[in-house]
Amino acid sequence: MSKPLEILLLDDEVIVGKRLKPALGKIGCAVEVFQDSALAIKRMQEKEFDIVVTDIYMDGVDGMQVLDLVRKKSPRTKIIMITGHAMISLAREAMEKGAFDFIAKPFKPDDLKAVIARAAKALGAPIQFDDKKVGG
Repeated sequence: MSKPLEILLLDDEVIVGKRLKPALGKIGCAVEVFQDSALAIKRMQEKEFDIVVTDIYMDGVDGMQVLDLVRKKSPRTKIIMITGHAMISLAREAMEKGAFDFIAKPFKPDDLKAVIARAAKALGAPIQFDDKKVGG
């Protein structure tokens, strides 16, 4: 078996990490969850992740700043932006800056798993994702 996909999940809402970490673990991903953007950035300086999933609106460093930092440090890392304030202009800006994809809250764990599977394929490390499974 190949090594698991390394994912950093950053969202200031605790429930997001609690719901998504087990869901992503089920498809073979190693997930580190952060609510504090400063701690997440510190961790990203120590380790290169395959995928970074970040909320856009957070106190301190926001998701757009995280996007810029990750793009500079690790151009191969796929960045997935999530937000409860879905605006077309914001999505366009994130994509122009190099985000892999953009998901509006609320979303189901399977929605994120599908985007993660596409990102993994783009990285050349496809994962098994059974979209017939419900929940997460």
